[in-house]
Amino acid sequence: MPYTPSGFFCDRLIRERERRDGEGSLNKPLRFNGQDFSVLRQECLQRKSLFEDDSFPATVESLGFKELGHKSNKVKNIVWKRPKEICENPQFIVGGASRTDICQGDLGDCWLLAAIACLTLNEKLLYRVIPEEQSFSEGYGGVFHFQFWRYGDWVDVVIDDRIPTFNNQLVFTKSAERNEFWSALLEKAYAKLHGSYEALKGGNTTEAMEDFTGGVTEFYEMKEAPKELYKIMKKALERGSLMGCSIDSLVPARFETRTVTGLVKGHAYSVTAVEEHKDSKVRLVRLRNPWGQVEWNGPWSDNSKEWGTLSKIEKEKLQHQSAEDGEFWMSFEDFKKNYTKIEICNLTPDALEDDKIHKWTVSVNEGRWVRGCSAGGCRNYPDTFWTNPQYRLRLLEEDDDPEDNEVGCTFVVALMQKNRRKERKMGANLFTIGFAIYEMHGNKQHMQKDFFLFNSSKARCKSYINLREVTQRFRLTPGEYVIVPSTYEPHQEDSHLVDVLASFSSHIFFLLSLHLAHLMTCQPAPASAGEESEEDQQFRTIFQEIAGEEMEITANELKNVLNRVITKHKDLNTEGFSLESCRSMIALMDMDGTGRLNLQEFRHLWNKIKQWQGIFKHYNADQTGTINSYEMRNAVNDAGFRLNNQLYDIITMRYANESMNIDFDSFISCLVRLEAMFRAFQAFDQDGDGTIRLSVLEVGDLNVPSQKVMRFL
Repeated sequence: MPYTPSGFFCDRLIRERERRDGEGSLNKPLRFNGQDFSVLRQECLQRKSLFEDDSFPATVESLGFKELGHKSNKVKNIVWKRPKEICENPQFIVGGASRTDICQGDLGDCWLLAAIACLTLNEKLLYRVIPEEQSFSEGYGGVFHFQFWRYGDWVDVVIDDRIPTFNNQLVFTKSAERNEFWSALLEKAYAKLHGSYEALKGGNTTEAMEDFTGGVTEFYEMKEAPKELYKIMKKALERGSLMGCSIDSLVPARFETRTVTGLVKGHAYSVTAVEEHKDSKVRLVRLRNPWGQVEWNGPWSDNSKEWGTLSKIEKEKLQHQSAEDGEFWMSFEDFKKNYTKIEICNLTPDALEDDKIHKWTVSVNEGRWVRGCSAGGCRNYPDTFWTNPQYRLRLLEEDDDPEDNEVGCTFVVALMQKNRRKERKMGANLFTIGFAIYEMHGNKQHMQKDFFLFNSSKARCKSYINLREVTQRFRLTPGEYVIVPSTYEPHQEDSHLVDVLASFSSHIFFLLSLHLAHLMTCQPAPASAGEESEEDQQFRTIFQEIAGEEMEITANELKNVLNRVITKHKDLNTEGFSLESCRSMIALMDMDGTGRLNLQEFRHLWNKIKQWQGIFKHYNADQTGTINSYEMRNAVNDAGFRLNNQLYDIITMRYANESMNIDFDSFISCLVRLEAMFRAFQAFDQDGDGTIRLSVLEVGDLNVPSQKVMRFL
């Protein structure tokens, strides 16, 4: 088990490739709630009974928590039924899954249905989310399963087929074919993933697109769209990307209302094709309303005169149909005029069929903002901004695109906050998040406060926003950069993902996580030699008085010695050391294993405490007797320890009080334990190369790089 305390960098690209066939990969998805579809189905067939999912029961709790909760009149007449109770001859899929199989019900999840419609355009992706060989006939046990990408892992979600109905009609998503149920069951599995149906109310199409593919999404506001938007859309669809769009509704009362042109404000649409008519050079966009009806009635709509100019062959090529199915064409110019936002989900190599055509590579890093330690807020808070997680990006070569005259490396950065939708029922809302990118030169440590005070960002997201994900495309010259993600306000705690997507034409790049990277220590400088101070002489006298003839002291006696002197330092505002702290000190300094300290060991301890006391006083300038958790990072650094963000997070959780402050006793206890950690490590690092290899038993002895770090500290 190798462990490197210094210069430990890990290329997540390599790690992602290594884990493709491991737990959480497409080939071996995690079992959501520990449920195994094959085992459950076999058990049901053996018992000759239908599966009932206790983890997502047919009760109000699965419907929702507010508008669909116990106090809502909407749920009183809802009856959960299986498809065989709803109609004769139910089918999982009828004639292949298509866009027309998705019709919205009484739930505001058009964003989800628009993404499902896009998914049906790529059969390989569709049947990755909807595993085949599921039916209501052969092998039917009332149990189905679906697969979703969930914050870096693929998960397999098992459900029973009891679906909410009213008057024997499906309440939520349904198919145009009354006896087809794949879309309704897919919606149920996605609701289970997020805790309830109500949790799916309101969202962005890209959220579901990413959960279906593991892709990385870009957002474009039409009023700020790049001039090459048509080209971007065309290339995106050629790569297999999923695409959605919407029209913002500025007036809440007009949310999801039809305009005179047949378009709906505050509603999500799927973009299903982009084509250019060769003769007239007219550029066209095909869209679909997830309602399965209500269409654009302007130029190039189903029955418009423009279609009369095309031959039958051209119409067939564009799959033109005059049907009220929710799908329609419009010109690209009308598309830009009427829609306000477009979302493109770029697929990663794992989701694509042919890497030779679809040239993307992606790196995923997972991190966390911890209150009082690494939740530093945005640049408006310079005292804490630098404590946020930091990710190093190395761009190696410029783009090689013959159609592009601009110089630099093109890449997309996506910052995603986790689990906020699922936690809605507990009152959680999305944080306002964003990120900035700074140029750096060879520094492999966490960038400190001064760096951000004297260096401006090279790029950043357009704005901080309360969405699940903030994404933007950049072009920068080759070099080394650091990405700093943050919430807008400090002290907001949550987990997050930072994805970087780039084309292979810009050559391979590396995203290295700095907050997991660097762990080393410089031993604190020894106390200066010289004559004993008056305080030292006083200590010797007290030590001899308490130790007696044996000239050794126990933890309890050490507590008395230290506190008789420390409590005289009124500026520390401390009641002294606890017995637990003194036991830790003896464990650190007891070289001969007696469980006591002799005078020499005690003097060595006292010299360290004096040095650490000086550091504490420096950051305790207001003489409150505490230092805040952000100052603690610098104080630990001044004491000679270089830690990664994970250890700073642990220190904060272990030693800070509710106000995120650390008192003198906790400060000294922390440094004592840190020194013990590194001393243990160095005992194993006999060749001094900063790397050790341990057996399982030795990991228990070292007690540092294992999961026991929290207990050790």
